[in-house]
Amino acid sequence: MPGRLIPRTDAQPEQRRQTFDTTHLAQHWRGRERYVVLDTHFAAAENFLAIWRAWRADPQRPQQLHYLAIESRPYTASAMAALHAAGPEQAALAQELARAWPTLIPGFHRVFLGDDALSLTLIFGDVEASVAQIDAQVDAFYLDGAALAQLPANRSAALFTLLGRLAASQATMAIEPALSDPALLKNSGFVCAADTACTRATFAPRWQVRASRTVPAAARHAIVIGAGVAGAAAAERLTARGWRVSLIERHGQAAQEGSGNAAGIAMPMLASDDNPGARLTQAAFLFALRLWQRLGGVGRAFPGEACGVLQLARDAARAEVARKIAATHRFPTGFAQWLEADQVAAFPGMPARATGADHGHGGWLFPQAGWVNPGGVCAALLAACGDRLDKFFGCHVARIERAGELWQVFDERGLMIASAPHVIVANGVGFGSIAHSAHLPLASVRGQVTWLPADSMPELPLVLCGAAYLTRPFDGVCVLGATYDMDDDVALHMDSQRENLARLAQMLPQLVAGSQEWPLTGRVGFRCVAPDRLPLVGALPDYAALAHFRGERLRDVPRLPGMHGLLGYASRGMIWAPLAAELLAAQICGEPLPLERDLVATLDPARFALNAQRRARAAP
Repeated sequence: MPGRLIPRTDAQPEQRRQTFDTTHLAQHWRGRERYVVLDTHFAAAENFLAIWRAWRADPQRPQQLHYLAIESRPYTASAMAALHAAGPEQAALAQELARAWPTLIPGFHRVFLGDDALSLTLIFGDVEASVAQIDAQVDAFYLDGAALAQLPANRSAALFTLLGRLAASQATMAIEPALSDPALLKNSGFVCAADTACTRATFAPRWQVRASRTVPAAARHAIVIGAGVAGAAAAERLTARGWRVSLIERHGQAAQEGSGNAAGIAMPMLASDDNPGARLTQAAFLFALRLWQRLGGVGRAFPGEACGVLQLARDAARAEVARKIAATHRFPTGFAQWLEADQVAAFPGMPARATGADHGHGGWLFPQAGWVNPGGVCAALLAACGDRLDKFFGCHVARIERAGELWQVFDERGLMIASAPHVIVANGVGFGSIAHSAHLPLASVRGQVTWLPADSMPELPLVLCGAAYLTRPFDGVCVLGATYDMDDDVALHMDSQRENLARLAQMLPQLVAGSQEWPLTGRVGFRCVAPDRLPLVGALPDYAALAHFRGERLRDVPRLPGMHGLLGYASRGMIWAPLAAELLAAQICGEPLPLERDLVATLDPARFALNAQRRARAAP
């Protein structure tokens, strides 16, 4: 859903819209475990706040409320708060909403309010394009007539067809009179009383509707293999939904392999064509910031700094591309700002010897970005799991077997470690030791970081990125890295240190003159990398059954029941982990997905197997 948003900064509300009949909704949602609302025009949140209040006040409310809201011109957070300043309860909820309000860039933004029982997925973009990207079963719709009534007849029919595909059994629709076309509604499965103009329609199609999927309470147990950031985030997202998690780690404690570095960089990626990788990293970065804030905040719940990241352009051609991106997208300044070389040199707190007029072509400033300590993040995630988490550390997974509806995990002595309906493989480069994930086309890539004495470095006001990255001090060192080596040596290499220092010289040419005297200190880790450099999130393919598969769609690829993957995070594990875990938890639980359909497909672990089959069929 690429594009540019034009936010509303004024505190003048639109003409007051018709709101849901919350009495009707309360009757409709009782007895349900989960309830899903889709609002095609969020505007000043009148509907959302009314339903939130009704849901909080109802002792028979659903345990989970998912509210999906589309808005093409969202208010800023400050304008949203000002719109609802009157009325004590209204103001309190609106202020909480304003505090959680996401950065105004196109796409899906999932936020949690109160606790994880209330999920608000804000979708910033065009209504038609947004509805086509939603993956959910909706119980209640609210359609804004002012915008939709302007659509040509063929586009209205197509939109209502999409809405019908999202509708759960007996879904209700609040609909303005301008859209109350009985024929249009009937063709998409909705009917009004006596087929007359109405303000409410019910989904009662002539065809069979798929049943809403929920996981029985007794089956809400998952085994997670790997206690790095991928596994820790998966455990936290599932236990937040009331699941029990058995976490298996071959080391004696969490975050000992790829997540064992002193500092990981958290920043998005920008691209001129809004390619899936750029859209995904932006969504992942912003979701990570929101989740970390719920944990207690960077620098408070775990070591790190939201000090900002400056990504220097490495040459004039890249700088020119960046200027075009900045002019086209006009990102909010709190998200990304393009700085010319003189602005970089004049940046507050930037040492004179760090940059100069004779160096650099400008760079991207990401004010919300920074660095975090991966081990600290893992600890905070696991602490948030509470007593729903069972740790099996120091346990090596030797084999996994299917027994009825359960997966059983055994150690090298043949003893069963744990048994559960679901297994999540989240052990990074250890994927090959698990028979069910060993066929995935993943690679292990060595990365060496160099630890530089903090007292030998200029005190940078932020993280510096370019040919390499350089953090601010942590435990007396600044972290410089990282190499991309195709070998499996765990020892530090002097040539890898020289490579890191050479890249540092490209960013800070006046700094590295005495670098030959820096000792060989640092750490080696191994990245799990997919051919397209994007993660694998979702149900794992059944490679044995694939031999007989002749389909063309990802959703038809045979899967291993209850076997899932969170793999291939490469160099961006710190931002991939939270959103990937939220996506997988939503998939397992049958909830609305937090990402666009096309982006979910981009992350599907079966994408490589399907593409390989297509190539084989196309070969002469």
